[in-house]
Amino acid sequence: MTAPETLPALHGTATVALPADRAFALFTGSMARWWPASHHIGESEMADLVIEPRVGGRWYEVGTDGAECDWGHVLVWEPPGRLVLTWQIDGRWTYDPDRASEVEIRFTQDAPEQTTVTLEHRLLERLTDGRSLSDEISAGDGGWNGVLARFAGWTAGRADAADRTPAAG
Repeated sequence: MTAPETLPALHGTATVALPADRAFALFTGSMARWWPASHHIGESEMADLVIEPRVGGRWYEVGTDGAECDWGHVLVWEPPGRLVLTWQIDGRWTYDPDRASEVEIRFTQDAPEQTTVTLEHRLLERLTDGRSLSDEISAGDGGWNGVLARFAGWTAGRADAADRTPAAG
């Protein structure tokens, strides 16, 4: 009997010209505005991507037809520094409620108007076809670095932009 394959964690990093509290709020409260529109699992086009701002909250997309597709849940909600989500999308790009990897995002304020956002996607071996998922994320659009680069580009000039994040602890 062979031991299950352990997959290396995937990483991403970007720097945004915002204080950490604004970076966290825009990342979590406006995800559909900067997330690649082609990266969704619903049958219809993605209209929204929501992270409920609390431990146990849902992470899900809303399609243009109103259908909701779960992606995972909030494990850690520590604004403005840390967010941990379950990623329950397998290598076939379907939601699996019984298996989860983890995505941890850290917001480190380097200066009054500069924050480094780092992301680690780990425990991919827990997912069905985790190797395939890891390979596809790594190969597509720059992997997590590409996704975070989109976030950094979108945030440029949005220090005072409104977002939908309600105050939550």
